[in-house]
Amino acid sequence: MIELGLADPPLGIPPEAGFLAALLTTVGFLIGAAITGRRRRIGAHARFVLAAVASLGVAIWFALALGELYDLEAAGDITPIHLGLARATTAVYLWPLLTGPLAYKGLIPSGVHRTGAWLALVMTVAATVTGVMMLLGAERLP
Repeated sequence: MIELGLADPPLGIPPEAGFLAALLTTVGFLIGAAITGRRRRIGAHARFVLAAVASLGVAIWFALALGELYDLEAAGDITPIHLGLARATTAVYLWPLLTGPLAYKGLIPSGVHRTGAWLALVMTVAATVTGVMMLLGAERLP
């Protein structure tokens, strides 16, 4: 693993606590985005989406910090599965981010945006589950 020097917590926040807080915050913002999107409250929807993306960035930062504190290879086959899924999930976020404004302007059917949004949500859940499995199987470094 490449060490990025992220294990030293900013403001004294341990990476485990920071990651959990950022992940739960991201999920909360995603739920808010889903609800406001379904209700067609576009202004609120856009704010929830932007907040979710920012929170996801913080969660990724803390996840990288966690990776420096654990022997992730000790978790076995779930590690490459999770890392691949996490990268793919991050890339899939581009689908709803790019199609949202297009659907709003009527340039594409809203179903295209909705499909991408649900796929991003489902993949986020899958990445979260595999990440928990990976951390449970990993060993904390001395």
